[in-house]
Amino acid sequence: MKFALRFIFFSVLLLSHFSSYCWGFYGHRKINYYSVFLLPPEMMVLYKPNIDFIVEHSVDPDKRRYSVKDEAPRHYIDIDYYGTYPYPALPHKWTDAVKKYTEDTIVANGIVPWHVQTMLGRLTAAFKEKNFSKIMKNSAELGHYIADAHVPLHASSNHNGQLTDQKGIHAFWESRVPELLAEKEFDFFIGKATYISDPGAFIWDRVLESGKASDSVLKFERDLTNEMGVDKKYSFEERNGVVIRQYSSAFTIAFNKKLNGMVERRMRQAIYAIASFWYTAWVNAGQPDLKPLVKQRFSESELKEFDQLNDSWKNSGKMIGREEE
Repeated sequence: MKFALRFIFFSVLLLSHFSSYCWGFYGHRKINYYSVFLLPPEMMVLYKPNIDFIVEHSVDPDKRRYSVKDEAPRHYIDIDYYGTYPYPALPHKWTDAVKKYTEDTIVANGIVPWHVQTMLGRLTAAFKEKNFSKIMKNSAELGHYIADAHVPLHASSNHNGQLTDQKGIHAFWESRVPELLAEKEFDFFIGKATYISDPGAFIWDRVLESGKASDSVLKFERDLTNEMGVDKKYSFEERNGVVIRQYSSAFTIAFNKKLNGMVERRMRQAIYAIASFWYTAWVNAGQPDLKPLVKQRFSESELKEFDQLNDSWKNSGKMIGREEE
């Protein structure tokens, strides 16, 4: 009997671990989905028919973290390594930052604001080439990195509360809150995409906002734990027919209230930023006519690559680099 209970408890915890990671996909998919509807008609003609791809492959960069060792730093920046807000010691230009700190140091602490700009360049080139598959792939993945830059704990060395005995807070903010509240309470009616004249300055502003907000995320979770108690912090709830242990609905709702809607605001900002980066790439490429690309499809070899990435992710045991969930 005792063995059976231990087995059930272990299974519940195991399911909770894997589910928390998969729930992180929810936010990325939602953000990429809504970003499509901010585009002008000249771009919508290509993006709307391919919205399923844009949504589904928004999580490819996370899947790649299980097989590519260089992938992890592209998702975050431990900006507090470089001092205190607004981090004046850290050059925003890549060559200047490398010259001052060395490339190894920069990469070790995360490169998301620089990688977003790299991805923008790739998408711009894809538009110039009128390359259907590259436009779709780079659009989906650029959306992922921009969304990551809007997450406060992606801009903190205490990225999962591991330094303050708050382990699990990363997935709590990024996954549990939107999954519970986005459909019922969040407003995703946003204006249209606009041209970004200085993409580097734009994404650095978002990263600095994330870094500044990270302390509040950690503090409010700690305060709420003290107020409500650990017994009310977690609950066993049914998900897809399976009972799992997770942050309770009451604790999640109270946390979102303490944050004064921060998660919703950052999701909205990410949606606007992604659509605007897509639009900026298209404009910088000369606003090519996308209608001839509408009937194009991925080649067999490209589809095979997507399948291989998915299989590699499913069969891999552990994320390469630091884990954030």
